[in-house]
Amino acid sequence: MPPRRSVLFGRGSWPEASRVAQVLRQETIGGALLLAGAVIAVVWANSPWSGAYESMRAFTVGPASWHLDLSLATWAADGLLAIFFFVAGLELKREFVAGDLRDPRRAAVPIAAAFGGVLVPALLYLVITRGVDGAAAGWAIPSATDIAFALAVLAVIGRFLPSALRTFLLTLAVVDDLIAIVIIAVFYTVDLSPAALLGALVPLAVFTFLVQRRVQAWWLLLPLAAATWVLVHESGVHATVAGVLLGFAVPVAQRRKAGGGPEAGPGLAEHFEHRFRPLSAGLAVPVFALLSAGVAFGGLDGLSSALSDPVSLGVMAGLVLGKPVGILAATWSVGRFTRADLDRDLAWVDVVGLSILAGIGFTVSLLIGELAFADDHATTEHVKIAVLTASLVASVLAAVVLRLRNRVYRRIHLAETADLDHDGIPDIYQSTESQGTSPGETSTGMTHRRR
Repeated sequence: MPPRRSVLFGRGSWPEASRVAQVLRQETIGGALLLAGAVIAVVWANSPWSGAYESMRAFTVGPASWHLDLSLATWAADGLLAIFFFVAGLELKREFVAGDLRDPRRAAVPIAAAFGGVLVPALLYLVITRGVDGAAAGWAIPSATDIAFALAVLAVIGRFLPSALRTFLLTLAVVDDLIAIVIIAVFYTVDLSPAALLGALVPLAVFTFLVQRRVQAWWLLLPLAAATWVLVHESGVHATVAGVLLGFAVPVAQRRKAGGGPEAGPGLAEHFEHRFRPLSAGLAVPVFALLSAGVAFGGLDGLSSALSDPVSLGVMAGLVLGKPVGILAATWSVGRFTRADLDRDLAWVDVVGLSILAGIGFTVSLLIGELAFADDHATTEHVKIAVLTASLVASVLAAVVLRLRNRVYRRIHLAETADLDHDGIPDIYQSTESQGTSPGETSTGMTHRRR
């Protein structure tokens, strides 16, 4: 009998699916808070009390001697988002050290999709804004997917979306965030101070030494993390980079002898993730949205002018068109290269809907927009309007596509949650563990192991 072909978007292992489900629940709540913060900001900025909103954003606090006399808006972008990227660093490291994505074949699809979802929007943006003076600085704005925003939308339009697709979206967004932070560090760093950057390695090294020995004392780790953040901020590199570096320093496995696999049990990275994800999703990102999303539309004329700006058109085209095209092209290419078949329960229209949903760019897109056009207030405001508009359009389009398949998703959802034994572990996974995988059977993206 010929070997079975690889499968795209099959079910992953039950322990990993359970962990991802828990993460998605927290991110969905965070997404609802993010949306609330964004709505409050937009309404406030267009109300008679808009002056109070701008005064709040511009209110300065912090020690000037350490160059930390920053506005509240800057504290949100540089400080609170460092927590967001710390959690992203923890999540990404865990996925590739102890998660289902340890297998390169499974990791290939979301990684390729993330890169495709960055490259194509950037190229489309540059094509649309060619010839516009200074516009090229914003090429990375449509590159990021906002997982909290996307999951909040998904909670309304796709409650029964198969777990493999949800996991794919989560992993894609995490890799997307890592690419974004590399872009920020490399392309949006000005006035680099090598001395401060080298100095940041000292508290980072001590932090790494302690966490590698499973030290959890906050009174030791928090000052070291703060010192790393301050020195990275002083170096000219965006301070959120410190969050990713600190996240990568935390070990994943509980016991070295377990080799980093799931059998090692919850490690320090997972412990920190449980502790800081609610802080990130429930406070850091919503407050950033409140302090960053507020933009005065200036009536219909102002809105029309903003949306006709080539920069705005480039951002919207990148998110609404570039993202799905890049993700779909990369996913299809991996499947073609590996000769993988789409899971028999799914169709390519499901991937289309998910790719459109990935066009929701908010947190990181707004951050890069502020960095790219820091000296051009009008363009920054136009970018905000474009990001908000594109995210709304992507949400509506994704809702239309995914709702058409809701009956299929319900059937898959029932199959995934059926046959629970007395321990609460689906029989489909138990039989897989006991029977093993057929010779020659492989998986690309998320493995679908059947009875």
